[in-house]
Amino acid sequence: MAEVRFIADDGSETVLDVQPGNTLMMAAVFDGITAIEGVCGGCLSCATCHVYVDEPWRDRLPAPSRDELRMLAEVAAERRPGSRLSCQIEMREDLAGLVVRTPDRQY
Repeated sequence: MAEVRFIADDGSETVLDVQPGNTLMMAAVFDGITAIEGVCGGCLSCATCHVYVDEPWRDRLPAPSRDELRMLAEVAAERRPGSRLSCQIEMREDLAGLVVRTPDRQY
C-alpha cells in the first residue's frame, strides 16, 4: 500500500492507503472522497475525477494521453498546470506520499 494525500478545496485532508495497480479515482470513490465523482467509472468519458497534482509529483507520472488531454479541456473547475484525471493515475509504490488537491467542483 502507498499513501496518497487528498486535499480538498476547503483545506481538509484525507490520507488513503492505495493498493498499487488501483487508480486514484477508484480509491477515492470507494473510500468516500465526495469531491471526486467518477461518474463514468474510470472510462475516460466524463472528467468528474479532476485533481490537481502537486508540483513535485508531476514529473513522476506518465504524461497524459491524447484522450485525457481532450477530457481535461472539458473540466468544470479551473484547469491548472497540474490538472489530471485521477482515473488515469495508477498507483505505484514509488508514488507513496503523492499529494493531490481536489477542485471546488466537478461539474
